[in-house]
Amino acid sequence: MGALGEHQVRMSSPARGLPDRVSPSASRQEPAGHPQAARWRYASLAGRLTELAGGGASATLTFACALVLEAQGQGEPVAWISRPESTCFPPDLAESGVDLDALVLVRVPDAPAVARAAAILARSGAFGVLVLDLGAEATVPLALQARLLGLARQHAVALLCLTEKRRTAPSLSSLVSLRAETRRHQVGPDRFTCTLTALKDKRDGPGWSYVGEYCAPLGLR
Repeated sequence: MGALGEHQVRMSSPARGLPDRVSPSASRQEPAGHPQAARWRYASLAGRLTELAGGGASATLTFACALVLEAQGQGEPVAWISRPESTCFPPDLAESGVDLDALVLVRVPDAPAVARAAAILARSGAFGVLVLDLGAEATVPLALQARLLGLARQHAVALLCLTEKRRTAPSLSSLVSLRAETRRHQVGPDRFTCTLTALKDKRDGPGWSYVGEYCAPLGLR
């Protein structure tokens, strides 16, 4: 999504800010060997249930797209499952470097249907990353989350749930291994600093942040 995360979000009204429309092809990120950078990698997220949340000036789609790009670079098949209201815009993904021919895009009616579709795909063992674009006020039955997590561990799938909520709101459930909040800050006419902050991390502990500088998509320059 040359405009996926902040850039992925295809916003029809520029006045609303670029909720998720910044190119994940960042010109400046934490070095690959940096601990924070290593924590936002496919290898670290495989077999886990991760929730990436944001509201207002978020960068959720930017970081999700970055993970998709990394997985595809490693030859891992990826599926993006969303609802009709999703801001996921395939041309933005392609502009960001995502191979649409190798990306499975699924549209379903609501958040529970997103999770059910993810369970079917995870059961196949064919995918490295499943993006569950759940949206605002999303709820997924705990039993279904447990089933998804079991399949993720069995097949080393990175389950990435995208939600819209404040940082004080509860996560999807206690099964979430990593919950992070994303924010973006404009630093130039077409430049944004995007920050991912871990609010909950069962493996490495909360509080760490990952920062990258990104370009706005062509349509917003």
